[in-house]
Amino acid sequence: MSTYLSLLRRRRDFRRLWLGASVSVMGDSMTFVALSWLVLAQPDGTAKLGILAVCYTAPVLVGGLVAGPLLDRSDKRTALIADSVVRGVAVGSIPFTAVVATVPTWLPFLVAALYGLLKMLPMAAVPAAIPELVAPEERDAANALESVSYSLSGIIGFALAAPLLGAVGPANVLAVDAATYACFATAVALIRRPLRPHESPETGTAPRAVFRDKVLVSTTLAFMAFNVAEGALTMVVAPWLAREQLPGNGAALSLLMAALSAGELLGGFAAGAWRPRAGRLIAIAVVELVAAAGFPAVLGSPDWIPVTVGFLVIGAFSAPMTVWAQSLRMERIPPSQRGRVFSVFRTMMQATPPIGAALVTPLLVTGNLAGAVILMTALAALPAFALLLVRESHPAGEPGLHNCG
Repeated sequence: MSTYLSLLRRRRDFRRLWLGASVSVMGDSMTFVALSWLVLAQPDGTAKLGILAVCYTAPVLVGGLVAGPLLDRSDKRTALIADSVVRGVAVGSIPFTAVVATVPTWLPFLVAALYGLLKMLPMAAVPAAIPELVAPEERDAANALESVSYSLSGIIGFALAAPLLGAVGPANVLAVDAATYACFATAVALIRRPLRPHESPETGTAPRAVFRDKVLVSTTLAFMAFNVAEGALTMVVAPWLAREQLPGNGAALSLLMAALSAGELLGGFAAGAWRPRAGRLIAIAVVELVAAAGFPAVLGSPDWIPVTVGFLVIGAFSAPMTVWAQSLRMERIPPSQRGRVFSVFRTMMQATPPIGAALVTPLLVTGNLAGAVILMTALAALPAFALLLVRESHPAGEPGLHNCG
């Protein structure tokens, strides 16, 4: 922990950004639960949950394409503050209308759609800002803290949502999230270091040189394939196992997801404190292969021990992939293009898990768990073998991408 505490103590502006983002993510988790609860209370609420899910996810693709150019052409502090104000007002509109009148049935869907539209702005702005707030040798630790923040804040938010729903109601839970947006905006406003756009001769979208970089392209494709496998595991296979194979039903599902999250926390902390000697690209391939080895443990059902260990392994060895790949991207992407490239890459990552769910569902409908496991393992492992064949060249200098892999 000394690595992280030292970083947070020395880098005051990074500490403010990290704390503000962590509080905001915690509030977002509570909002998802509260909006779902409000929709379930409506007539035909169960059927409307699908519409709510579409409102949450579909606008992300549009917002992701807009967020990148905006971040590269404006001060990231201004963009983050504006995002927090807009989404805070949107979320706060529900508790406000609950006090003065009745919440319209359409309002939760509008709030969800606006959340999805702006979701990629902070997800791209935070990693784009990190290289400007910490030293190059501190990036692994900073990226690990960001990764751990998403996992831990999400867990805390989901854990707090249930008792708060019963104690104060879903509308007041949303008021809490509106307050977290205010905290994030305040924290960003206190950042002293300017996060203004960098001058660049490039115009329009990110230059082709970035997307011709074999290191960036190969790691992104490997991540997308792994996310497809993990999406299949968490969105379909885990609920199916809990219902059909493992004792405990809902408790079994909670145990599996908790094991995955615990693994992600442990792996994220380890990755930030230890820099691989073999090079990040090789290290990413190795941990992806180890994470892929966790998928066959699913075949150990109905014994919950090997299945839980498999989920723990997948979480523990997938988290370092995120940390090291983000540091690798920060080294290879020119500062003037970080907003666009991070926005594009993270939008692509968000789009992959539902693909995995669609691929394995027909297999599980027929009870073909072995086929689902083989598919998930192949998706996770084969790209990792391909990464071992990619030669990692080093950019000549921090500002730009001069050598493509």
